[in-house]
Amino acid sequence: MGCFTLVKGMMVFFNLLIILGGLTLLAMGIWASVDEGTYLQLLDPFSSRGLQQVNVGFFCIALGAFLLVLGLLGCCGAGKESKCLLLTFFSIILVLFIAELAAAVVALTYSSFAEEILRAWATPALQKDYGSDPVLSNMLNDTMSELKCCGFTNYTDFVGSHFAGNLPPTCCLADVFPCSQDEAKESSVEGCFQQILKLLKENANIVGGIAAGIGVLEITAMVVSMYLYCHLDKRVS
Repeated sequence: MGCFTLVKGMMVFFNLLIILGGLTLLAMGIWASVDEGTYLQLLDPFSSRGLQQVNVGFFCIALGAFLLVLGLLGCCGAGKESKCLLLTFFSIILVLFIAELAAAVVALTYSSFAEEILRAWATPALQKDYGSDPVLSNMLNDTMSELKCCGFTNYTDFVGSHFAGNLPPTCCLADVFPCSQDEAKESSVEGCFQQILKLLKENANIVGGIAAGIGVLEITAMVVSMYLYCHLDKRVS
């Protein structure tokens, strides 16, 4: 019984931390949605303008609500010794773990295939929406400026669009406007996708460590919740 009480207490404690994290994200999301100007002004020293185009408030609210529900399930399931809540908590963690594992396998196995899919989507999007969609245009401009890249693959992504005559300045090494197709061809500036791949490879250890840490936490949560679930049967019997 001592071991059960200890595991139960740990389950409640860590899920209380998850609840606090969820409430914090909810508060941040509500603040970002209500007072967006002040939030972006505070965010500006730490983030590029492109990242600020993302609806940070909605993202924080959604993630905070999910963590709050998950923490309540685990905390109440352990505290009230509810098999239904514990099983629900275990099922959610299991689905997340399987989804993350499947995404990792697909990313490793079909990385080249995924690149072709992204290229098939990105090029028409650039030709159709770049310059007319302010959100897409600002994000792409900031990305190209920060990574010193041009388009998704290269300058040819803009061929066929109304920007084909004057390409973005980053497509030329001189970084001047207007940037013609001939100058962009001679400059041979890499596409943003290749630059992003380089960044991912440079930070692969960090990304892998974070992913491994999350996986260990999820496995631990599943083991603990299943231990409590199975031990309740023994207590009843």
